[in-house]
Amino acid sequence: MFNTLSEKTRHCLRRIRATFANFGFDPVKTVNAFRAIPDFFTELNIFKNMLDTDFTNLTYYPCLSDRYEQSGSAKGHYFHQDLLVAQKIFNNKPQRHVDIGSRIDGFVAHVASFREIEVFDIRPNQVKISNIKFQQLDFMEPLPSEWHDYSDSVSCLHALEHFGLGRYGDPIDPEGFRKGLENLHRICKTGGKVYLGLPIGPQRIEFNAHRVFSTSYLFEHLQKDYEISSFSYVDDHGNLRSDLTTSPQNIAQNFACHFGCAIFELNKL
Repeated sequence: MFNTLSEKTRHCLRRIRATFANFGFDPVKTVNAFRAIPDFFTELNIFKNMLDTDFTNLTYYPCLSDRYEQSGSAKGHYFHQDLLVAQKIFNNKPQRHVDIGSRIDGFVAHVASFREIEVFDIRPNQVKISNIKFQQLDFMEPLPSEWHDYSDSVSCLHALEHFGLGRYGDPIDPEGFRKGLENLHRICKTGGKVYLGLPIGPQRIEFNAHRVFSTSYLFEHLQKDYEISSFSYVDDHGNLRSDLTTSPQNIAQNFACHFGCAIFELNKL
C-alpha cells in the first residue's frame, strides 16, 4: 500500500515518523513489536522444550520488530552517495582529502579504510580513530587564512543543506548555505575536486531539518566557480543514477525527484 502513494505523501509520512522518533516513539516499530508478541511466546516455548544442557542460564531479551525488517538496506541517499564518492576518491588518489560534516559511520569510515581523511564539523569529536583527524570549525564563519587553498580534494555530503537551521547547534542563519558553499570553494585548491551531495526536488526549506534545492538552482550557482565533471543522483525510490548526461529539460524537472539526492563531482576553476 505504501508504494502506491505519491512520493510527496510518502515523504510527509516519513517526516511524521521522524518527528515521533525525536521523542523516542517509532509508530512503525511499535506496531511491528505488538505483531510479534504471539510469535515470541510460541517460539520461546518451543525453544525451551528443545534446549540442551550446554546453556542452562536462559534470560529474555525480546527484539520484537526485527523479524519485519529487511536484512539490510542497499539503497537510499546515504548508501549510494557515500559509496560512490568513496570510490571516486580511491580512484583519484588525491594528496590530501578533507571532509566537511559528512556522516562519520558511513562516508568517512569508507574513506578511512584505505587512506587518511581530515574531518571538519561544528560539533566536537574527541574519539581517536586511525586515519581520521577531527577539527572543530564553523563553516559559516569566515574561513581562517590557514585553511585557504588547503586541500586538492574536498567532500561535503548531505551536510550543507543543514547550515544555519540550528539542527546541530549551529547559529540560525538563512544565508548559512551560501556561506558554507563559499568556504568550500576557499578550502579547495585551484584545479582540485569538490564532491557535493545535496537534496533535490521542488525548492523549499523544511525547518529545522534541511533545505531542498532545485537542480536548476544548483547548476546555475555551481557553474560559476566549477566545472561539473560528473553528475549522479539518487531518485525518490532510493536508486542510484550515476554519471549522467544532463539536459535543460531534466534539470528543470529536478530529474522527477520530490526528495532525491544530487551528487556532484566538481573541478575548481
